[in-house]
Amino acid sequence: MPYLTVAGPGVHEIEVKKSRFLCHLARVGDEAEAQAFVAGIRKQFWDARHNCTAFVVGDDPRRERSNDDGEPAGTAGAPMLEVLRRRGVTDTVAVVTRYFGGVLLGAGGLVRAYGGVVAEALDEVGLVERRPVALLAVHTDHVRAGRLENDLRAAGYAVRDVAYDAHGVVVEVGVPEESVPGFEAWLAETTAGEALPERVGTTLVDVPVG
Repeated sequence: MPYLTVAGPGVHEIEVKKSRFLCHLARVGDEAEAQAFVAGIRKQFWDARHNCTAFVVGDDPRRERSNDDGEPAGTAGAPMLEVLRRRGVTDTVAVVTRYFGGVLLGAGGLVRAYGGVVAEALDEVGLVERRPVALLAVHTDHVRAGRLENDLRAAGYAVRDVAYDAHGVVVEVGVPEESVPGFEAWLAETTAGEALPERVGTTLVDVPVG
């Protein structure tokens, strides 16, 4: 099923009453990868007062974790995680590094700062929808290959690879799962049944959101 995640890694910084809050975001594949990213940020910013964390990984069920790293309970990791939940993202980790500026923010101020910097970071980095795509190998001969490739592209299909050998040509096409029957019908009509599709796998593609 399609799901939302961050478009890529990124960092965003805000300042609240002289305290600096740096939010690092990244896409991760599992909990171990999320924990490794957290460890890397904590090592890099070892001199900061706090490195608070939140991540969501997986699809069904999702695994969620948060850590206040010394801030008052519920004022850092929890609001960070709530932002990730509210945006509906998964396979995403956020680490907010705080350099204390000498002014106490209070519980409400901390919640707003930690949640706010994650929300702004998500806006800056952007989100993508990861959609499953069927990979189909279309077998044809050398004579028809060029015309077929042009027809595929003109019809809006994603040509991922074209391989030539002594026996013929294989054109690999990415087709959204729900569109596979329509593609097979289009191919049969376009080539009068001469080009045959073979399913060779599935991949995920990123589609920008907003």
